[in-house]
Amino acid sequence: MSSRFRPVFGFAFLLGSALALTQCGGGSSPTSPAPVVENPIPVTTTPPITSPDPAVETPTGPPVIPAPGNASTTVSVMGDTGWCGSPALAPIATLFGRLDGDILLAGDLAYPGGTAAEFRDCFDPSFGKFKSRIRATPGNHEYVASVSADSYFTYFGDRSGPNRLGYYAFREAEWTVLMLNSNVPISKTSAQYAFVRTTMQQAPTRCTLAVMHHPFDSSSLNGPTPSLRDIWELMYNLGADLVIAGHDHVYERHSPVSTDQRRDDVKGIRQMTVGTGGAPLYGRVRNAANSELLISTYGILRLKLDPALYEWQFLDTTGNVLDRGVTVCH
Repeated sequence: MSSRFRPVFGFAFLLGSALALTQCGGGSSPTSPAPVVENPIPVTTTPPITSPDPAVETPTGPPVIPAPGNASTTVSVMGDTGWCGSPALAPIATLFGRLDGDILLAGDLAYPGGTAAEFRDCFDPSFGKFKSRIRATPGNHEYVASVSADSYFTYFGDRSGPNRLGYYAFREAEWTVLMLNSNVPISKTSAQYAFVRTTMQQAPTRCTLAVMHHPFDSSSLNGPTPSLRDIWELMYNLGADLVIAGHDHVYERHSPVSTDQRRDDVKGIRQMTVGTGGAPLYGRVRNAANSELLISTYGILRLKLDPALYEWQFLDTTGNVLDRGVTVCH
């Protein structure tokens, strides 16, 4: 399979032309069942651990974000992988080998406890060779064996951000990417909240992507994460466009929403859950108000990040495209 991103029916070209003209500023070992697709909603235009609050922390200093590189780039995203014996690991590794670009990991990367042995035996054999392309953020399983997620930070090193905080920012082409840690304090009084605010205010870009483990809302087993309301409100007010989560072992696409989970196609943030990296799959257990599509199969999300829009494709482990679309940034 070519590493070239397959266009979304030429729609990205039309959007790009218009923008140019207007100068728009655990359990048992998992198996590989057939994909289960629920409630598909076609997209043609702009479609789209609960943690106790801490004492006030001292914010970190302003982030240092490298200057932008190419005008656009493509990344691969998934979470909830590193499950020894999963049939998804080998084909996903093959996909990564065929596809270019950075790999963004949304937590729960070595089951069940995030130990050094589990990273060595369950994650590294399939994905260790891609470490130089990886940007990681931790999930709750990274904190099971160690309250400081020591094995996770030791394994990924600088690919997990500085100072073992688990949250950091970097530039992908013309996009700001926030890698957030939803396992540690993230409310208004936290250093992480201050970091996000400083990053988005002092190094603004038109388009912003955030990756974290826990979903703000979900139709699957683990459900919503109300403790993310503060950070969602902050990102909403500062113009973030897209959030990628894991935690629930499904692919779920939501419409863009405001802080109170009302659909907002003008300013709303779209969430995609991609907990499809190899842990046993879940299904739908509730109907999140703004869920557009839920697929229960293993795979990865490909994102093409252009200066003023993004395209997405959800690929199963054989490379077939099960969902695709395009959205203009705010």
